[in-house]
Amino acid sequence: MLHWLTLGMICCGALLMVYNIYGFIRFARFVKVSNVSDQRPIALLILFLLGYLAVGLFGDPDLIMGGILLGGSVFVFIMYLLLSSITQRILQHEELKAQLLAAEESNRAKTSFLASISHEMRTPMNVIMGLDDVALRNPALPDETRGQLEKIGHSARHLLGMINNVLDMNSMERDSLELESESYSMLDAITQVNSITQTLCDEKGLTYVTDIPAETLGRYWGDVMQLKRVFLSLLENAVKYTDAPGTVRFAAALLSEEDGVRSIRFTVSDTGIGMDESFLSRLFESFSKEDASSTSRYSGTGMSLAVTKRLVEMRGGAIAVESEKNVGSTFTVTLSMPYLGPDKAPLEQQEALVSLEGRHILLAEDIPDNAEIVMDLLELEDAETDHAENGKIALDMFRDAAPYTYDAILMDLRMPEMDGLEATRQIRALDRPDAKTIPIIALTANAFESDVHAALDAGMNVHLAKPADAELLYDTLRRLISGTSVPERSEST
Repeated sequence: MLHWLTLGMICCGALLMVYNIYGFIRFARFVKVSNVSDQRPIALLILFLLGYLAVGLFGDPDLIMGGILLGGSVFVFIMYLLLSSITQRILQHEELKAQLLAAEESNRAKTSFLASISHEMRTPMNVIMGLDDVALRNPALPDETRGQLEKIGHSARHLLGMINNVLDMNSMERDSLELESESYSMLDAITQVNSITQTLCDEKGLTYVTDIPAETLGRYWGDVMQLKRVFLSLLENAVKYTDAPGTVRFAAALLSEEDGVRSIRFTVSDTGIGMDESFLSRLFESFSKEDASSTSRYSGTGMSLAVTKRLVEMRGGAIAVESEKNVGSTFTVTLSMPYLGPDKAPLEQQEALVSLEGRHILLAEDIPDNAEIVMDLLELEDAETDHAENGKIALDMFRDAAPYTYDAILMDLRMPEMDGLEATRQIRALDRPDAKTIPIIALTANAFESDVHAALDAGMNVHLAKPADAELLYDTLRRLISGTSVPERSEST
């Protein structure tokens, strides 16, 4: 009985060893082993198998010997399973790594494409909006023509908003959208928002009502451009979905103030078409629209509110909505905002800023139409402008001019021969008293976050994306020139 048990154990060990050999052959093929030396484990297992057969056929094994031979096969089998598991994990890791690299390469390609297409779209948009702005400043313009130009401007700004939303959606996907930090006046921000919204309401025959208590005003710290964008997105949405004679209302309320931080609730409400409750849960999703009838009547991409929600959340705030079909909608934004104190008096603000009259600006711009528009806008403020067709010419003009000849430089980024980044770096490196202090403003269609950081890293003071608003350009120049201390012109020439 023991003899047959021993032979059975040896047979089982031999069969298991045959399976082990087969498994290791598959394993070798699986990991694409090609070297002869790597086949040695298989050869060794074959020798073990021959030994099993020799002992079984010609030897006189006992129960202990049978157990040892069977245990050896089991041990090899376990090692085979462990090696297979480890190899599978390694290959899965390599596959995931390859997929991640492919995804990163795809994102780089998409980012490059969006940066290129954004630049190409912003360049003609700059011409359209710039010429429209210059034309509207003509006091002798007929009312009919003025109305047509205003409609062109509104449509252009709508298209620019869509371009910005696409860029922001891409930045959000890559978690690279960032907020700037600066001191700003809440009164100025809301005044600009109200001016735009009032115009939109007048065009549609709507009533625009505001309720902004004085206690919510003052100076705050944060990204004022993105804050205004949140307000305008909600207000434009309200105007869009409200028919005459409807009402759009913008209100604010101070909830609390503690340790220099104010909690403020902003409310945008309308008497428009409203939304079904079932749609509210999807309202802030990208590309969401309620139904086909709304899509055909009210144009849009469905990106604006998704971007707005993300901007609010990036500021640590919250956004909510209440709506009833055919009654209207109410959007509520609650933000915690660092408070710096009350605004300066209007007279103090005016005295703090210099006039652009007689100021000498160096403009580096390779596209003649863009250069002409900026020069026309500066001429309206009685500023003098010298034009350089690329960064190399701008560098030479600044270097050859006497110190403090120029009050500021407007620098495009993408130019032939020498781009704006390199020109800025070389200007800042010049051994002359005004090289380190002259305000250099990026005025460019390169509007990605990476472009902003690249401009600031090169030594520029501010990044303005084309098409730049005329008032924003004026205010930026006044602010930066006001903050620059220079000797009298007579002493520097």
